[in-house]
Amino acid sequence: MDAAAAMAAINTTTAPFPANPSFFSNSAPRFTLLQPHKRSIPFSKPLKCTHSKPNSLSCSALTSFSPSETAQLLPSKLRHLAHEFQSLAEPLDRVKRLLHYAGLMPQMEDSKRVDHNRVMGCTARVWVEVRLDDEGKVRLAADSDSEITRGYCACLVWALNGSEPEEVLKVKTEDLLGLNVGLGSSGTGRSRMNTWHNVLVSMQKKTKQLVAEKEGKAPFEPFPSLVVSSDGVFPKGTYAQAQAKYLFPNESQVNELVEVLKEKKIGVVAHFYMDPEVQGILTAAKKQWPHIYISDSLVMADTAVKMAKAGCEFVTVLGVDFMSENVRSILDQAGYNEVGVYRMSNERIGCSLADAAATPVYMDYLHAASNAAPSLHVIYINTKLETKAYAHELVPTITCTSSNVVQTILQAFAQVPDLSVWYGPDSYMGANIKELFLQMTHMTDEEIAAIHPEHSLDSIRSLLPRLHYFQDGTCIVHHLFGHEVVEKIKEMYCDAFLTAHLEVPGEMFSLAMEAKQRGMGVVGSTQNILDFIKDRVQESLDRNMDDHLQFVLGTESGMITSIVAAVRSLLDPTKSSSQGSKVAVEIVFPVSSDSISSTSSNSPSSPHSVQLGDIKLPVVPGVASGEGCSIHGGCASCPYMKMNSLDSLLKVCHHLPDKENILSEYKADQFKLQTPNGKSVADVGCEPILHMRNFQAAKKLPEKLVDQILHLQDNGRSM
Repeated sequence: MDAAAAMAAINTTTAPFPANPSFFSNSAPRFTLLQPHKRSIPFSKPLKCTHSKPNSLSCSALTSFSPSETAQLLPSKLRHLAHEFQSLAEPLDRVKRLLHYAGLMPQMEDSKRVDHNRVMGCTARVWVEVRLDDEGKVRLAADSDSEITRGYCACLVWALNGSEPEEVLKVKTEDLLGLNVGLGSSGTGRSRMNTWHNVLVSMQKKTKQLVAEKEGKAPFEPFPSLVVSSDGVFPKGTYAQAQAKYLFPNESQVNELVEVLKEKKIGVVAHFYMDPEVQGILTAAKKQWPHIYISDSLVMADTAVKMAKAGCEFVTVLGVDFMSENVRSILDQAGYNEVGVYRMSNERIGCSLADAAATPVYMDYLHAASNAAPSLHVIYINTKLETKAYAHELVPTITCTSSNVVQTILQAFAQVPDLSVWYGPDSYMGANIKELFLQMTHMTDEEIAAIHPEHSLDSIRSLLPRLHYFQDGTCIVHHLFGHEVVEKIKEMYCDAFLTAHLEVPGEMFSLAMEAKQRGMGVVGSTQNILDFIKDRVQESLDRNMDDHLQFVLGTESGMITSIVAAVRSLLDPTKSSSQGSKVAVEIVFPVSSDSISSTSSNSPSSPHSVQLGDIKLPVVPGVASGEGCSIHGGCASCPYMKMNSLDSLLKVCHHLPDKENILSEYKADQFKLQTPNGKSVADVGCEPILHMRNFQAAKKLPEKLVDQILHLQDNGRSM
């Protein structure tokens, strides 16, 4: 039911709700909540009341309570609100009650209904203002252009208004679960439940900032960001300026690349984490040559096969070495042995995560798994082909991606009785998966079944002791999303949309998971993050109103090129369905504070500027310090990925076909190595990938893999 229908129902009701203007003022002689039978729930003490102007009441009520009594007042109010809505059996009655309370809350002044006070994540427009009074109490105002949302805001304002700041900050989103009035369809109900949560988070953020200001604490410097709108791209901070610089590539370089790709029938597959300069060139070149693709590591190999089918004679791989190995092996499996595969360096392009799995410690981990039959080894796709092959000969192995790992593990437990699962090598992802399953033990059977239909509370509890993960493998980039970054996000960006790769440390994971539960976050793969941002932008455009969306990018900063390209396409006035509305999308880079060289506007030696389209950008100095930092600034950047330069790409392309063998060290050769059991590394290493392919198609483990699991022997097993 929408607000208009509900209002019409109220107007035709024979017994409308009685007016109760004291409800939100906290200034009535006695605290009264409307109940179905107009039953009052009084507090033991009267509340003071002052009239500020005709037909209005100002709030000075809480001054009559001692600090200990005030501490109890807030949770009591929340409990009474929950009891009130739960006691109304019919959805129509709950809508009426919300609309009644919406009508009691004073209108917010137009001067306060500004972007600075907007609450992100709500379907309707919502504004919240917070101030501290002379006694340090929290004073709130809120408004919305939706009457139902306004009713939600009214309830929260009433519950929190006049509280001590620490009491407001103690309230958790789960404390509001009892206030779920259960309106509308399940999807609409979730959206409206998120309104409670997002308004609360916005109130808490503003409260925290006011307290810090009152205590004289220096405010945090904001993270660098890029703001994308239909008018252009606007960087904030030196790191963002460096990122933005390459969104407008040199046209002659683009044309040079396109010409050689077309002439020599070369396909290009690149990872999302590529250097922004290279991604800018590739994104522009793709408009003239379709065989260029930027994606996550799994799709890179799939796309290479499509390029081979379309007639490409060579595939250049911009990524780390295990990615070119995967492309080579998948092309061979598909029968395209004659297609040449080339890396971008004559040196090794490593990966800290893949290296962690190519160690004796990891093999010891798998030996333990081989002695615990029935066991399944779930290995992250971001590992070397040799590792996959050697692992598969020890323990039946299936690869996974960050987007399908949870479903892979849940399906394995459901399909094979008494199974033990051994995940690796990413320790953060393993810990996050286990934490996710622990959170599921607080869900109902119905909620768990929505995640995986063959699981229940009992099955989730029983599988936890049989889920193992490697303890010594990390990605050096995602490792950087640690305590310092998380604390700053909590302080400054808790009301923004939070995105996090499954490889981030637990603090960042928990923060993004909490945001996800209230519709404000995503945890998953690079593609999941990109899709989430696109979906939120499209939803804003569909609402056809001015909006500012802020996203914290919790993964490698190289993704920004793909994100900006996708967002600019959505905001293109010629393609957008919005009629005159302005939507701005801000991408925030959470980089470590000591990893950026800043420039001072007061410096006598101001940096030179360059003109890029409509944007004037300063020339940015290099990084100050920090492992994992690119030459362009912040720390959320993979140094190995940055070995894939534009110069290397052009060099490889111009020398193809390599008749003089100049590119021998750049070529990804077919694997001739053998496993300890005398089999081809390429054949055995591809089998876990093919198992994953079958799982993705059928949504269950292939019978061949199940048979391998059930016939696992302690020693000498031949796959």
